Amino acid sequence: MSNPSAPPPYDDRNPLYPGSPPQGGYGQPGGYPPYPAYPQPGYGHPAGYPQPMPPIHPMPMNYGPGYDGERAVSDSFGPGEWDDRKVRHAFIRKVYTIISIQLLITVAIIAVFTFVTPVGEFVRKNVAVYYVSYVVFIVTYMTLICCQGPRRRFPWNIILLTLFTLAMGFMTGTISSMYSTKAVIIAMIITAVVSISVTVFCFQTKVDFTSCTGLFCVLGIVMMVTGIVTAIVLSFKYMYWLHMVYAALGAICFTLFLAYDTQLVLGNRKHTISPEDYITGALQIYTDIIYIFTFVLQLLGDRN
Repeated sequence: MSNPSAPPPYDDRNPLYPGSPPQGGYGQPGGYPPYPAYPQPGYGHPAGYPQPMPPIHPMPMNYGPGYDGERAVSDSFGPGEWDDRKVRHAFIRKVYTIISIQLLITVAIIAVFTFVTPVGEFVRKNVAVYYVSYVVFIVTYMTLICCQGPRRRFPWNIILLTLFTLAMGFMTGTISSMYSTKAVIIAMIITAVVSISVTVFCFQTKVDFTSCTGLFCVLGIVMMVTGIVTAIVLSFKYMYWLHMVYAALGAICFTLFLAYDTQLVLGNRKHTISPEDYITGALQIYTDIIYIFTFVLQLLGDRN
């Protein structure tokens, strides 16, 4: 049998790609080169396609502590520190605003009892009015100190504090009416100087009075027992020197209490008062100032 002289037909060409080589091989002009053929991908390296790189898992980038998706905030200088400082400053302003109002009311009552003679004579003759104000003082004081609900709930805290201030002012005015006008004025000046000096000292000093809470508790107990004993002794026989010693001890003790309560309000020591208890802070400092005034007034001893 003779070999055909003509090439085979192009029926075996791929119909989708005209001009491509027949499925059986290469050999037609215009098609792919006959040899060597392109190697199949993945069948060797370096003759075939290079192996793909292993997938790289994306690692989360660390933007530092405090990152909130927009900016990085350092732990040592965050907005919380400034917020706390603002809250404490607002608390201090609120406490001393309340104390200023309380002292103005008290000074006004003392002025009426001291300079208006009929009022002074009336309270001196009617001792029962003094004891009624004393009961109001004790009830409102214990309620504000021991009961957190009325102390933090507006307007009950303001109402109770107003009643307490009026009762305390009435008691202080009654005591002041028993002394001369000169003694009352001098006692007010001394109390103002002591209170301002203690406050400035507490702002500047590094001494932490709040770390000695136990000592102040013992001091308060000693002061209370000494007062009870002194009252019992003086009720039987009046001794001038015992009265003066007790007055001096009371003035010193409540000056220390004022320093302790002032640092509790400032909040930069071991112990502090919560910013929600501004009534407590004002109540304690106001009471300390009034007791300093009454003890200094007794030390002057210039009765009517």
